[in-house]
Amino acid sequence: MQKLIIAALLGASLATTAVPASAGTAHRVDAAAGWLARQMADGERLETEFGGVKYPDQGLTIDAIFAFAAARTADDYADRAIAWLAKPETSSAYLGSDGESYAGAHAKLAVAARVKGKNPRAFGDVDLVAGLKALQAPSGRFSDRSQFGDFSNAFTQSYALFALGRDAQGASYLAASQCPDGGFPVTFETSPCVSDVDATAIVVQALRTQGKPTVSALTWLRSKQQADGGFPAALGGSNANSTGLAAQVVNGIAAVRARDYLKSLQVGCAGVEKGAIAFDASGFDKATATRATAQAVLGLTGANLVTLRSGGPDGAPTLHC
Repeated sequence: MQKLIIAALLGASLATTAVPASAGTAHRVDAAAGWLARQMADGERLETEFGGVKYPDQGLTIDAIFAFAAARTADDYADRAIAWLAKPETSSAYLGSDGESYAGAHAKLAVAARVKGKNPRAFGDVDLVAGLKALQAPSGRFSDRSQFGDFSNAFTQSYALFALGRDAQGASYLAASQCPDGGFPVTFETSPCVSDVDATAIVVQALRTQGKPTVSALTWLRSKQQADGGFPAALGGSNANSTGLAAQVVNGIAAVRARDYLKSLQVGCAGVEKGAIAFDASGFDKATATRATAQAVLGLTGANLVTLRSGGPDGAPTLHC
């Protein structure tokens, strides 16, 4: 909460940026990315509402950068987003300051920098790689240094491997966290080991970069695909977030069914929020659609976070009706 308040106060002074007009498109992925771009405050950042107050959300803004790169559109929005993230007041609120240092934030921002063609070793005034390596324990685990506790998990470890490339210790620690049923847990070193769809999907992608076997994890992941083609979170049924992650790593008919499910959640010409992707089949909710759309775009394109690079035209395409 403290980080959100600091980020909000710092973000309030940012100048309004002119946003270009949108072009029409019949392409589902372009339309989704275009809708996502139009949600950005001042055309540069996404925000999260908490208690009726909107706060700048660095992590969600990075998700949007990945989505724009995967869709190969809205590159000007991605340019403004990475420039916003490079500002010292923005990055320090995300990475930690005054003795606080968050491993997941260092890793994810380093990946975003690379996607946008920036040097993660000199991003603004921060060496993201050095900061990340300083948070690695002898076991290979990347952990937070914080008075509020250690919130590192499977996503932290996976993004660290995306950011660093080959890291034998980090990869071995991650691989060793596998549950007996073949899946991977979100939280490390807990008993019993509980496999999670989201964690397993991101870990499979990370372990592939390290040359580690993933067959049993993929087998477990495919076993969780629902009758509607989607993948479920820990509690509840199919949703766009979990399916977007899974669709990046499964292949064949499982991938086709997952992408069909994601397409079924997209708001069409009859809706107001054309192009957006709802969290689940219960209907459109703007509070969850921003993150759902960002992750769904990655699933629809089969994006690889190691090879992903920004590019494509500017603008925020609208669904042509």
